[in-house]
Amino acid sequence: MILDIIVSKTNDGFTAEIPSINGCESWAHDEEMVLQKILELASYYLKTKSEKFRIDKARRHHNTTIYKLIFNKSIK
Repeated sequence: MILDIIVSKTNDGFTAEIPSINGCESWAHDEEMVLQKILELASYYLKTKSEKFRIDKARRHHNTTIYKLIFNKSIK
């Protein structure tokens, strides 16, 4: 499964969201921390261990960076 993570630079830090997961949004002072926080939230919402996640930087446009969250969701 592949989901987009949208990270935006704001005046006071960075925001991150996964638009396909309702309510999965985070904020932090730096980009590394906001990515860590959004992965924790994604892990909670998707009921998948964050160790299974892989992130690829897809593109950057002005103050926004798009990452791809890649993982396998096993069906039980």
